[in-house]
Amino acid sequence: MLRRRPSAVPARPEASVTEAGPGSARPIGEGPALLEPTLLARLEAMQLVTRRRLAGSLAGEHRSTRYGSSLDFADQREYHPGDDFRRIDYHVLARLDQLLIRLYEADDDLVVRLVVDTSASMAYGGKLRQAARLAGALGFVALTRRDAVSVHSYPLDQPAPRFRGRNSTGALFAHLSGLTPSGITGFGAAVSHLLARPGPAGVTIVVSDMLTPDWSNGLLRVPSRGADLVLVHVLAADDLRPVVRGDLRGDLELVDSETAEEVLVSASDAVLDQYERTAGAWADDVARRCRGLGAAYVRVMADDDPERVLLQAWRHDGVLR
Repeated sequence: MLRRRPSAVPARPEASVTEAGPGSARPIGEGPALLEPTLLARLEAMQLVTRRRLAGSLAGEHRSTRYGSSLDFADQREYHPGDDFRRIDYHVLARLDQLLIRLYEADDDLVVRLVVDTSASMAYGGKLRQAARLAGALGFVALTRRDAVSVHSYPLDQPAPRFRGRNSTGALFAHLSGLTPSGITGFGAAVSHLLARPGPAGVTIVVSDMLTPDWSNGLLRVPSRGADLVLVHVLAADDLRPVVRGDLRGDLELVDSETAEEVLVSASDAVLDQYERTAGAWADDVARRCRGLGAAYVRVMADDDPERVLLQAWRHDGVLR
């Protein structure tokens, strides 16, 4: 029997079996800069898209659940003593003899929660570095637009660093560059800790390979407080098509990179073909569940060019504008 520890082929899509290799536990920031200055310059003109109205605490650039003092007309209501007389709709008063005031849209800031998967399966194929780069780009866009950004990584029972203002971009990038992959995904527990935290609903952006059995229940619970949800599904090529790793045929012992569970597999062309069909159906199911919740879903491969993803695909998918 050919023993592979860890193996290249996951026994099932929910249990990532990866080949971390030497040095995989080192912080991902060792190497090139997280994001190129030219990309950051282009991101400055962009903004996160929200799919629902969300209330913030300060003036910002996102449509709020409240009424405010923008130039965009929203509604009318009856005048009450103490209302600002300058908002009386005198055209309606002259035409219908009704005393109404005009209500306008409010623009609030946004609370952006970045949930970055740092489980052991993210060590493989450059997934965690790609996740950190994409989270950094989205955080940069939010900070540029005066939104508050917090970064959560597994486990979520620890305090999450919070960033506000463009001057905190360097600190955000430094934190993301220091993330280290280890342990199990624990997505359900992570969502529980996230929902228990006080504060406005805001936008929750999950950046993960979702290789965990409880991914579905976790996703269903994220929008329960009215939060807008974005899932950035980061995958390595071998997560979907393990044959790119080479000759995997024969008797193999596969070891789950997170749980150390061992699975014996007799791999053949038929088995590898079935794996590809199963993995593809699972990834499509994750996308379908997200969109069924009214959430945004984007799939990114670990070796994708971040600039192309951010400036082209994500604008088309409604994540940035």
